[in-house]
Amino acid sequence: MNDQPAPPDRRNFFQHAMLGTAGAGLALASSSHVTVASEPKEQSTRDPVIANRVDVLVVGGGTAGTIAAIQAGRAGAKTMLVERGSQLGGTMTTGGVAFPGLFDAWGKQVIAGIGWELVRESVELDGGELPNFAKVPQRHWQNQVYTNQFLYAILAEEKCHKAGVELAYYEFPQAATRVADGWQVDCVGFGTQRRILCKQIIDCTGGAEVVGMLGFDRLREEVRQPGSMLFKIGEEHQPGREQVHRLYVHGADSSNSRTVTQANLTGRRSVLAKVRAEKKRLMQLQPETGFRESYRIVGETMVTVNDYTSGRLFDDAISNAFYPVDLHTKTGVRPKPLKPGTVPTIPLGALIPKGSRDLIVAGRCLCSDQLANSGLRVQASCMGMGQAAGVAASLAAQTGTTPMEVPLAEIHKVLREHGAIIPGKA
Repeated sequence: MNDQPAPPDRRNFFQHAMLGTAGAGLALASSSHVTVASEPKEQSTRDPVIANRVDVLVVGGGTAGTIAAIQAGRAGAKTMLVERGSQLGGTMTTGGVAFPGLFDAWGKQVIAGIGWELVRESVELDGGELPNFAKVPQRHWQNQVYTNQFLYAILAEEKCHKAGVELAYYEFPQAATRVADGWQVDCVGFGTQRRILCKQIIDCTGGAEVVGMLGFDRLREEVRQPGSMLFKIGEEHQPGREQVHRLYVHGADSSNSRTVTQANLTGRRSVLAKVRAEKKRLMQLQPETGFRESYRIVGETMVTVNDYTSGRLFDDAISNAFYPVDLHTKTGVRPKPLKPGTVPTIPLGALIPKGSRDLIVAGRCLCSDQLANSGLRVQASCMGMGQAAGVAASLAAQTGTTPMEVPLAEIHKVLREHGAIIPGKA
């Protein structure tokens, strides 16, 4: 006869274990529950191809693309955003450069609008501090805004949802072709084939990937700026309060999955070697290399370094920019500050691939030479470009024209309505 008590069932076991642990004064991680909304029947996994018809398609949900999509949606355009990764924000979130600069110059704010709204709300929700833009810093980085990258990503999703933007993660275009009233864009993700019919495309891929797919000219230097793998060892990272450590990845190339893979593997190997050498705990590691430079479009207008450093006010300026000329090389970086009072501007023509229609870009892939691009590529400037591109594309879709032919006064009007600062009017 067996006098041993029967073993508790699985539920009772966990209940006893939890009570015992709680009684010992140990903290337990709690679980919450949410339910994913059911997929519409017309988009079930049995369908060979999911079909969408929209006014504006934004490709790339990084720094510029997120703002472009929110702006297009707020302006009344039916908008879809396709992003190859798992979240919005790009360099801000996946890359970990969660200190976007710069929104101010010479004692006043020069870039505002939707990008600033999102950054400001991220800081406020995190209980952080915003810099005093009325105070001119001795060094440009002293007015950087520290943001919590995790909050930024989910706040961006919330703003997309409220603007009616449909998000498609883990997908990327495989082909784009001209149709009667715009574009047919075929995208692929795992388990997903999607055909999107749209009136306008905003390419925010960082390397003008859609522009290249369509056969328009692009340019890039043979020797490009290094990427950065961001990490923290030794002490816990405090998001929204500090920068993380940076490791240069020379030869980093974001133009295809193979070269991105190599950049990531190279960066991670170097971080691992550093952890072993310093014998400290690895506390933070970004999932992807942050890339500074890739392909840029050949546009209707090129921004040169002389345009940038002189603060040229272009006739078709749609956004301000502000940052030192900031070229990173194998010997490091020596920023070249702009002269007092200088505020560069970004022309609409620099966002339009030469000879194209119904196509616009935003972000670091704008038409510019390498030195000008080293200042233009930073996040605040890309946000300003993204908002302007969202306005131009939405107005073009609504009026049956192309972004370059939308009256500049109309673009400025809508930008003002959505909180942006118009060049020359700050």
